[in-house]
Amino acid sequence: MKLEKLVGERFKEKPSDCTVESHALMVRGGYMKYVANGIYSSYMPLKRITRKIEQILREEMDAIDGQEVQFPVVMPASLWQESGRYESIGKELVRFNDRNESPLVLGMTHEEAAVGLVREYGQSYNKYPFMIYQIQTKFRDEARPKSGLIRVREFTMKDAYSFHTSQQDLEQYYDKCHKAYERIFARCGIPEVISVASDSGMMGGSISHEFMLLTGIGEDSIAICPECGYKANMEAADSIVINQKTQPSEQLKEVYTPHQQTIADVCAYLNSDEKASCKAVVYQRNIDDKYVVLFLRGDLEVNETKLTNYLGFEIHPATITEDCGLQAGFIGPYNLNGDYIVLLDNSLKGLNNVVCGANKQDYHYTGLDMERDLPNAEYHDFAKIKEGGICPCCKKPAITISRGIEVGNIFQLGTKYTKSMGMTYIDSEGNTKNPIMGCYGIGVGRLAAAICEVHHDDYGPIWPKAIAPYQVHLCAVRPDNQEVKDIADDLYQKLLDKGVEVIYDDRNVSAGIMFSDADLLGVPLRVIVSPRNVKQGVVEMVARDKSFSLTAPIENALQEILNKL
Repeated sequence: MKLEKLVGERFKEKPSDCTVESHALMVRGGYMKYVANGIYSSYMPLKRITRKIEQILREEMDAIDGQEVQFPVVMPASLWQESGRYESIGKELVRFNDRNESPLVLGMTHEEAAVGLVREYGQSYNKYPFMIYQIQTKFRDEARPKSGLIRVREFTMKDAYSFHTSQQDLEQYYDKCHKAYERIFARCGIPEVISVASDSGMMGGSISHEFMLLTGIGEDSIAICPECGYKANMEAADSIVINQKTQPSEQLKEVYTPHQQTIADVCAYLNSDEKASCKAVVYQRNIDDKYVVLFLRGDLEVNETKLTNYLGFEIHPATITEDCGLQAGFIGPYNLNGDYIVLLDNSLKGLNNVVCGANKQDYHYTGLDMERDLPNAEYHDFAKIKEGGICPCCKKPAITISRGIEVGNIFQLGTKYTKSMGMTYIDSEGNTKNPIMGCYGIGVGRLAAAICEVHHDDYGPIWPKAIAPYQVHLCAVRPDNQEVKDIADDLYQKLLDKGVEVIYDDRNVSAGIMFSDADLLGVPLRVIVSPRNVKQGVVEMVARDKSFSLTAPIENALQEILNKL
């Protein structure tokens, strides 16, 4: 491929609307073009990268007995009504009617389609286990698409679905797929990806893991214990708090706290520690706006994923009205009267001498003793784990919080979909049972962007060889010099004849422009033919990651390039 024919422009300036490096470099380098919010078209360099990622995915899925299929992008609403997700999923799922007014959906995930494809096939136990997978375009109407390909609305994904007759068989295959994912990320050039326990979210199931590439721009927070190796997404990590009761317990006392509505302001006003305070966070149930009042220790934050999982319904931050009975900024668990769902976090258990709202304008309580004043209280885990927190595994106060990009996920779905959609098989004893499912996903474009995030310098991406758009970037500096042109043309043809992927720049432009474009394309090996090199009887070979720069005699150039590759 000659660079002068490559569709797409490369430019020096960083786009003002790009918040992460991968997005900026891919726009600058002519990899992608904005079409609509969270929707992009791909130029050939990006398409070549994603095609290589897809090939790695196919090879690794085939190696664990996966069978490639293809599900439709558009599905009848009835398929999603069977599983119950047509009603339970919010606006992320695009719903529409065709010309016959038949309700349809755009596929944002394909569990329903997978069950629909194989439920007639899998009616006997001797058909199991099996796994099917696809690499397909999906659409999720993401509320806040951002960061280029890292969070989009339209995306390509490899999703796989396995079917089993026992939990033990699922767990064995789950482990096999986990190892396949480790190989995938290593082959793509990011072996540093870590696996963390995660929340299953809308997918359902009891056990799930996310594969995280640790980077400061990541949207996910990862709790890591350096003492024992525990790793979990913050949404799934247990928050463990051990409170030491102070002696003696004071009397419950109502204190005037004018205009002190935040827990920080109240504690400062009363000269109290936030760890000895109780704050209220209020939500409303989506279906009917019923109030949910959650109390937790003042220094902690609510983990909304834990909260919604416990409640079993969707919620939103509350709007506190004058007639709802709640006094915003002064809400407390003692003598709270009203038709509310009231919850207490584990962090309050055993606390005494606590500052909390008095449910009265401009007043707080001091001296609240949870055991004495709320003897029938129930406590559950609703808080986010925090830096320095107690590890749920080794119980040491060693938790650190890192940021990461999720580049893959796997779920043990159980019978959530097969049961709701009536997929059954007859076991060896003649009993009717529901198959057990696993689900395994990797976003192709997101993976490419994540790799760019950790493999770049100030000048452009540094693509790992396995997924780079080309293997060699051949630069003919001063192609108006006939000797340079002849040598470069000859080398280009010989490389093509050897099956090497080459992007050849023989434009009549300055060396600065030529090398700047080469940096943006990020090809692992740059080969330079220039008047100076020709005069010395050599060609120059430079690694994009700057790990080496050397010369080879012109007559040996082909073999030296092949040796380097």
